[in-house]
Amino acid sequence: MAEHADTQALVRLVTWLSPAFPVGSFSYSGGLEQAVHDGLVANAGDLRLWLDTLMRRGALWNDALLLAESYRSHDDAQRLKAAAELAEALAGSRERHMETMLLGEAFIAAAGYWPHPVLQVLGATAAYPVAVGAVAGAHRTGMVAALAAFLNASASNTISVAIRCGVFGQRDGIGVLAGLEAAISEVAALASAGSLDDLGSAAIIADIASLRHETLHSRLFRS
Repeated sequence: MAEHADTQALVRLVTWLSPAFPVGSFSYSGGLEQAVHDGLVANAGDLRLWLDTLMRRGALWNDALLLAESYRSHDDAQRLKAAAELAEALAGSRERHMETMLLGEAFIAAAGYWPHPVLQVLGATAAYPVAVGAVAGAHRTGMVAALAAFLNASASNTISVAIRCGVFGQRDGIGVLAGLEAAISEVAALASAGSLDDLGSAAIIADIASLRHETLHSRLFRS
């Protein structure tokens, strides 16, 4: 029975964080399109460093901590709502706010196929990592597994953005993802053992790129 439960949890994580799950993450670049335009990301090595930095010191690190907090508080409505308010307040730009809230709204709507009272606590919308964390916690997927799946999905989406921006092809994209396995595992473990006191970002270039992208002429992505 335990093995069956573990397999079911894995399948759910794969489904919820699959590119086929209807959240619309493909519409956002997180500022990467601007970075490509500025020549900051020009090859696979650049993108691997970009993603590693975001996971360890940037927006993805904060998202991981918020996901972990939401996972822990899925059965504590007051604590979960506080995490949701904090996550929304931490959005650093108009389009970053739009991205995290719309992805969260779409995730909550689609997660209705796995009914649970936590969906009523979340309401119609919440920041994306909060929504994922709360739903994963409610279904007991395992926190580290949920974090790793979330980070892997975020990296995969960014790699897809780079491919569509012409930085490299699909084979190099898979190489970037393979090269990030250790970082994803390490960050998932660190975030699971961390707390909201560990929130903070030092990825200044990525943050500026995300802000500047709002006015980029002729763009493919929203952020």
